[in-house]
Amino acid sequence: MTVQVNVQEAKTRLSQILAQAEAGEDVVVARDGAPIVRLVPVTSPPPRPVGFVRGSVSDAFFEPLPDDELKQWE
Repeated sequence: MTVQVNVQEAKTRLSQILAQAEAGEDVVVARDGAPIVRLVPVTSPPPRPVGFVRGSVSDAFFEPLPDDELKQWE
């Protein structure tokens, strides 16, 4: 079901109109009887999978740097 409200009514009843849109109702805000916007609920994106990067890191990656190489970074 589509609910159409004018701008003034939308200002006055914003919380109620937002609740209607969240509940899945089609809410249209109109100016002088002409529709200008449609309110729709925002959906959260699906969670991103962990481990989506291909490849691996060798155990040597986690070893401390040798002193001579470490000094080059300082």
